[in-house]
Amino acid sequence: MTQLNPHPDPILTQIIGASLSGIVREMQNSLFRTGFSTIIRESHDASCALLSRKGELLAQHVVLPIHIGVFPSCTQAILNVYGADKISEGDAFLINHPYLGGSAHAPDIAVITPAYYRGELVAFCGSIAHKSDLGGPMPGSCWGKATEIFSEGLHLPPVRFYHRGEPIDEVQAIIGANSRTPESVLGDIRGQLGTDRLGERRLSELVEKYGLTNILESVKELFRITEQKVRQTIVQWKDGVSEAERFMDDDGIDLGKPVRVHVRIEKKGDRILFDFTDSADQVKGPANIRPPLVKASCAYCVIALVDPQLSVNEGLLRTINFTVREGSLLNPRFPAPVNTYNPAVSSMIDAIFEALSETVPDRKRADGCGSGSITLGGSRPADGKSYIQYELFGGGGGGRSEKDGDSGTSVNHLNSKIAPVEIIESEFPCRVRRYDLISESGGSGRYRGGLGILREYLILEDAKLMLRSSKHLIPPSGIEHGAPGRPGSVFVNPGTEREEKLPTRCEYFLKKGDILRIERPGGGGFGNPLERDPLKVLGDVEDGCVSMEKAMKDYGVSIRRHGRIFELDALATENHRSKQKEMSDNENSQTNL
Repeated sequence: MTQLNPHPDPILTQIIGASLSGIVREMQNSLFRTGFSTIIRESHDASCALLSRKGELLAQHVVLPIHIGVFPSCTQAILNVYGADKISEGDAFLINHPYLGGSAHAPDIAVITPAYYRGELVAFCGSIAHKSDLGGPMPGSCWGKATEIFSEGLHLPPVRFYHRGEPIDEVQAIIGANSRTPESVLGDIRGQLGTDRLGERRLSELVEKYGLTNILESVKELFRITEQKVRQTIVQWKDGVSEAERFMDDDGIDLGKPVRVHVRIEKKGDRILFDFTDSADQVKGPANIRPPLVKASCAYCVIALVDPQLSVNEGLLRTINFTVREGSLLNPRFPAPVNTYNPAVSSMIDAIFEALSETVPDRKRADGCGSGSITLGGSRPADGKSYIQYELFGGGGGGRSEKDGDSGTSVNHLNSKIAPVEIIESEFPCRVRRYDLISESGGSGRYRGGLGILREYLILEDAKLMLRSSKHLIPPSGIEHGAPGRPGSVFVNPGTEREEKLPTRCEYFLKKGDILRIERPGGGGFGNPLERDPLKVLGDVEDGCVSMEKAMKDYGVSIRRHGRIFELDALATENHRSKQKEMSDNENSQTNL
């Protein structure tokens, strides 16, 4: 057995750590360049990672933070089924089962390959990427009305995809036969395999350069350094217990019935426990999530509060302690559906940040827009082949300590990109009529919430729409007297006699010539709007973020307009704000009595 040095060279340790991170970044870039689908190539709905031969997370370039918890779960599942003694050089494995592995939902297929050096298993390379379609009742395999996992497409337990460098054709045949877009799905899987092979080569080169013993020593030290950094930061936070909750609009089945996500956080010394026991029971619709995503969400919040540049490895995961109740929204029993999981993850993250807002006051922030996506599926008239148009949307970020929320951006764990208009119009039968920021959609505050976005499509061929969205009924919350952001909405044929407003999660059959309008929420505001710098309000009006009327009503700022020139009336602003403050103080006094 290899004897490890308890005190490895610190410089070499940092070089190896940077090298591991660099390998993952190169894998990530390769995956995006080789993606067949716009989902991977344009939206970047994918992640890569390196794992130890025991399945511990060595390094991950965080594109989608929820995959922090998924990679170890999927790799461990493969080891549990096959064992290291039944794995060979040149093998590759597939898994996407939320209960037997840990994937968020069926479309997120993980490709895991063993990495060898001179015949010895030294690590695993992994990639996870969303697939355009794996069957199920609706195109895209994310049916918002699913009541069990069997309605969510093809689920693969740990299964060997390549053996000693040779493909297992039967596995590819099964996947292709269960997809509306087999060329795209299999092409993306092969792209993932190529990405993993790249990782294998780079790891072999790294071991050849520095030696296996040095690599193993450094990895152990990197884990220790990351864990120590997190604990040294946590120990400085105030001890105590805090609680917070958020509500999702509904689960897609019981429309309009809010679903509770609750967290109780106990911080003591360098330990922190996230307790989600009081969250709602598992729901009928596909809004449930599995524990690997809970762990990843907690890890994401710790990264954001400790150091956004923190190394992502097993050392971080060792600091995450959480409790979830079996049969609950965050730990459902098989075969509960899970495919529209993102709103629950967003709600959980928002609740965690609020619960820790007093513990880490300099990192406070209001809620952002949450998650939103559409899937349009149909067939092309020219050749009759099926297509899947899958798009992810951002919106407004919440106002933060000392900073406004970002506009038209992804928030929380959602780092995917909005597909460019040119790509969408060239690959799918639609036209993008509008793509704007929504004025006045950000919540008012000392630091304003970011603006939501509007995207409007002309549908050129009949298509099936699958909508997965959030915060249409319950808007993003403000904080410290900041106002909530404007909620989202989705309309078909807006402004006509055929106008229909769609629920947060639903399916809909669009006809050629229909107009589809997506309006994403704005972020919540941070702090009292009357404390916002009047010159910033003037800038908001000049930029079209806020109207003159809203500037006066919400911020107490008087602005005059002379043609195209806006001018601040400082005296009127001071008088108006003084009156509003006096009225507010009187109301508070009467309330206290």
